[in-house]
Amino acid sequence: MILVVGSTNTDMVVKAPRIPVPGETILGGKFLMNPGGKGANQAVAAARLGGQVAFVAKVGDDLFGQETYRLLEREGIDATGLTTDKKEASGVALIMVDAKGENCISVASGANAKLAKADFDRAVKKLGKPSILLAQLETPIPTIAAVAAYAQKNGIPFILNPAPAAKLPAAVYKGVTLITPNETEAELLTGVTVTDEASAEKAAKALRRKGVKQVIITMGSAGSYVFDGKAGVIVPAKKVKAVDTTAAGDVYNGALAVALSEGAALADAVVFATKAAAISVTRMGAQASAPYRKEVK
Repeated sequence: MILVVGSTNTDMVVKAPRIPVPGETILGGKFLMNPGGKGANQAVAAARLGGQVAFVAKVGDDLFGQETYRLLEREGIDATGLTTDKKEASGVALIMVDAKGENCISVASGANAKLAKADFDRAVKKLGKPSILLAQLETPIPTIAAVAAYAQKNGIPFILNPAPAAKLPAAVYKGVTLITPNETEAELLTGVTVTDEASAEKAAKALRRKGVKQVIITMGSAGSYVFDGKAGVIVPAKKVKAVDTTAAGDVYNGALAVALSEGAALADAVVFATKAAAISVTRMGAQASAPYRKEVK
């Protein structure tokens, strides 16, 4: 079982020729409303790619929260770890996407900000020990620290996608098997500006010294720098025409979790994840863009 711990949002997306500057209004955009949130995106991606997935998250007592339960059921994801907060609204993200597929996002976290260690502990008690853990940083850092501690104590592989970028307590790194920052996130965590393979290696080794066992730094069209703890290699990106990059990183991480849970070598898992992410950017939406296993093959 892949246990994903993270956020769930409803994404309200406007696709327009370009992203407006402050104070500007642009007419003629196309509106879409889709389920999102980094945690839910990664859970759906993993499930569609063949993983047995359970999800730990918190929603509000509202229509968006009710729809989250229905969504997880449709995708075949175990919702045992989903809880409802009676005071906070479900998370919402407002997303602008331009003609080149680039985006800017503003998130109202709502119930996601209330996901606590106790929620994770209850879920694990009900679900049992997972084969792999996957988390991001759209929920409270103390909760992620609890996931890392649990992983370390029980010898469970833990993939941490440190997005959105945030400083982490030193103890968290020691429980992380694989960390997957992009260039910006890697710089925040290490102080190293990542621009090429040499600087990616420097950042990866800095993360390794913090206690992380393996590192993948995603570098967009330049591909992924993969450091297995001993040596690094660049896995090239796939060239596609992007229409929306929303959730590409989430699809990538969900795919990684599936491949690694099936016993794939790290480099092979990255190739699989790269293909899945490449498909996702050719489609609009977050979870709607996640491919199925047969498409990646």
